[in-house]
Amino acid sequence: MVLMKWSDDLSVQVTEIDNQHKKLIDIINSLHEAMLEKKSKEMLAGILDELAAYTVYHFSTEEKYMTEFNYIGLLSHKKEHDAFVSKIESFISAYQSNKLGLSMELMSFLRDWVSNHIKGTDKKYSGVFNKNGLI
Repeated sequence: MVLMKWSDDLSVQVTEIDNQHKKLIDIINSLHEAMLEKKSKEMLAGILDELAAYTVYHFSTEEKYMTEFNYIGLLSHKKEHDAFVSKIESFISAYQSNKLGLSMELMSFLRDWVSNHIKGTDKKYSGVFNKNGLI
């Protein structure tokens, strides 16, 4: 069962970023599937670590271009990124110390945050990125 599907309404009209968003969605779907299949804690922790690492990589790509193109929304956008990374890191810490388990609530949070962030915050930079040659 797929938690989140890529659709054209998630496109920011920048191929590199769209491909990274697709990869992020794939990792979230892998985590969801592993949770439903009751995979081992080690396997789930590995996917969580992959999610955290890829999220940081993806956000750094966006922020690099925002800085390069003097995007005026950089600071507020970076705050959203930092808050999301902090939330993921807190969850991983709680999960690894057995204080919290994987749940549909977490899966829904990941799906909704990524979808809302792309459709709202990320789409705002599309024009600037395109104008500077990223398509």
